[in-house]
Amino acid sequence: MTRRRRWIISVGVVVVLALVISTLVRVYAVDIYTVNQESMEPTLGDGERVLVAKSYPEEDEPARGDIVIFDGEGSFTPYRGGPSLERALERAGHWIGIGSPPDVYVKRVIGIGGDRVVCCDDQGQMSVNGEPLDEDYLAESPSPDTPASELSFEAEVPEGRIWVMGDNREDSVDSRALLGAPGGGMISQERIIGEVTQVVWPWGDRRDIEGGRQ
Repeated sequence: MTRRRRWIISVGVVVVLALVISTLVRVYAVDIYTVNQESMEPTLGDGERVLVAKSYPEEDEPARGDIVIFDGEGSFTPYRGGPSLERALERAGHWIGIGSPPDVYVKRVIGIGGDRVVCCDDQGQMSVNGEPLDEDYLAESPSPDTPASELSFEAEVPEGRIWVMGDNREDSVDSRALLGAPGGGMISQERIIGEVTQVVWPWGDRRDIEGGRQ
């Protein structure tokens, strides 16, 4: 075997090992998703790429204040059925970093199983189990003139589900919009892909994301 051929084989082995390790990491540990929505502003901006912890939730259930990536098919978007060429192209695009599947959403967890979520009180604040929610992540603090949600609601969150909302309340399709739909706007914990922990791109805007657990 010539030196050139040995070198080519060695490079090929290294590339294959790197791909295998990268795949395992992205499937089981962390992945990168592109934010394709403005619904989480000012916390997350459209086009930013975020690091997602795939081991989430580490405990029995998600926590209030966490920012999660989830599959919204069948709740936020219609069920599209099994594998298809379109889905394969979407996954390929996500894998090489040119977008995320259209059924993937990023929102903040407001209520977990057993919670009673109500909006809004006389001060314009949302409450969970009768306690006002401190939402310092919103662009504007809730008040009687600028409530935490223009749409009033009251919801009981079943066990195994979460109530999610975007930080940009004026431009967010979230649990509020699905109150009359099957599931009542609640997302099954089984649909959670992971928790957003960091913004990794653009490079100059990289930062850690605090879940703000309450």
